[in-house]
Amino acid sequence: MELQTRELVGDFYAPNGKIAIVASRFNDTIVNRLIEGAQDALLRHGVKASQIEVAKVPGAYEIPLACQRLAQTHRYDGIIALGTVIRGATAHFDYVAGACANGILQVQLATNVPILFGVLTTESIEQAVERSGTIAGNKGYEAAMGLLEMINLFGKIND
Repeated sequence: MELQTRELVGDFYAPNGKIAIVASRFNDTIVNRLIEGAQDALLRHGVKASQIEVAKVPGAYEIPLACQRLAQTHRYDGIIALGTVIRGATAHFDYVAGACANGILQVQLATNVPILFGVLTTESIEQAVERSGTIAGNKGYEAAMGLLEMINLFGKIND
């Protein structure tokens, strides 16, 4: 006897609703490239520019709170979190990177709004540059693609 199972897989189609991008102003040269990558991915997959809103926050530590406020409005199908945290000589990196990642996770779980983590956590400025559109691709683009997949997966789950 062959089992018939339904596989739920997200696609990369544009949603009907809005998408928010929450981006850190700290390390803005790198973050702006991540924003460009995310916008490029969304536009290439049919999202209209009028459906995309960008909220800027001071640093990565503030990203989860802005994501929470946006998610609580129920105006967004999903959110992309973008920033860059580069390791330095102190423990600051560990606190900021960990708090940002955990905060975003908590917001997703509390609101059921998918938030893609496009916050670079690197050992050097060179690694951050590589991940913002050079050697290692653009992690903003990848986060946007992941968000489209999650939004579409949620649509199939709700069907």
